Amino acid sequence: MSLAGRVGLEIELMAPPGSSRQVLAEAIAAAHGGSVSRVFYPQSEHSQIVGTPVLENLTLGFEVRDAQHRAIAWCVDDLTLQADCDRTCPPQPGWYRIVGDDIRLMQIIGRLSDANLPLAEVLQPVAQALGLELQQGPKGMVKLADDLGPPIAIATPLPGERERPCELITPPLTCEQLPQIETYLQIARQLNFYAPVEGATHLHFDAAPLCSAPAIRNLVNLLWAHGPTLKWLVASNPRCQRLGLWPPELLTLVQASDWSALPWEQARARLKTIPLTKYCDFNLKNIVYAPRRKHTFEVRILPTYLTLPPLLEAIDLIADLVNRALAPDPVKPCDPWPVGVDGLSALRQALPASRFWRSYSDAGNPA
Repeated sequence: MSLAGRVGLEIELMAPPGSSRQVLAEAIAAAHGGSVSRVFYPQSEHSQIVGTPVLENLTLGFEVRDAQHRAIAWCVDDLTLQADCDRTCPPQPGWYRIVGDDIRLMQIIGRLSDANLPLAEVLQPVAQALGLELQQGPKGMVKLADDLGPPIAIATPLPGERERPCELITPPLTCEQLPQIETYLQIARQLNFYAPVEGATHLHFDAAPLCSAPAIRNLVNLLWAHGPTLKWLVASNPRCQRLGLWPPELLTLVQASDWSALPWEQARARLKTIPLTKYCDFNLKNIVYAPRRKHTFEVRILPTYLTLPPLLEAIDLIADLVNRALAPDPVKPCDPWPVGVDGLSALRQALPASRFWRSYSDAGNPA
């Protein structure tokens, strides 16, 4: 495998009933002579509230550090994982989330709040900073509000079994570091964690090598043509949430006659005129907007992996595709290949040297 930079992983898991993501975090820490810290992790979800299409959440996660105090993993919530959870179960003591409708305010609240504090106290530092009084709500909720409108934020007990979803996140890893993921997955298997109904694995490749107009055009042309075949090859989970195609105007944009000669900043400016979203099969938005700590090319089509070999094969395949996008030879635009023999043949021609094909043939598939 030859990675252009590093790759970070997000593997969606589900704890068995009665367990939680905290259990996995503590077990990984124990295996590495390390420690666990409770942290807030931001999440967005669609809202049923009129005039508030999106709710921002700060959910409880767990940062794992090794014996040298290096962060090696995070076990956090993922709000897309719903089907395995029984919402009628009572909330677990000590588990809560903070909810609001303004992402900037929620970022500030996250910085001012201590995830180790109990629900009744967690918003108190924010209230003091803003000169406000906390208000008690029904069912143990605590509201941070002024007299101008809806609450700024609400701390509320988690719905039933929301402690069970576990997105296992790694820092960016080199090829040589990837085998350590098997240690985490082995621990998860021993604790009876399993693949959720909506589960997926996301790969975050370093975006820096892709920050050029020719590389983006190649990447778009490759994934537009071969995306359906890639999803079929990796057995993408049809129940996975927040997938989908790019807006069709993206393909037109990168075929412009002057595109390849554009400096990156001008190419970025044009890409920002397209309604890109992270919630699609292949997330280009993070390349274009370069959010802090997540300047990545994200691949979202993979299923949950509970063992290392198929995960490494998938990383191999996508890394080869990224390397092809970085090559100087232009990739010609093409309509999506149909899934099946023709699509498979076309992908082989696009990536003839990929080691993925060896493992694919070894598994008994046609050469």
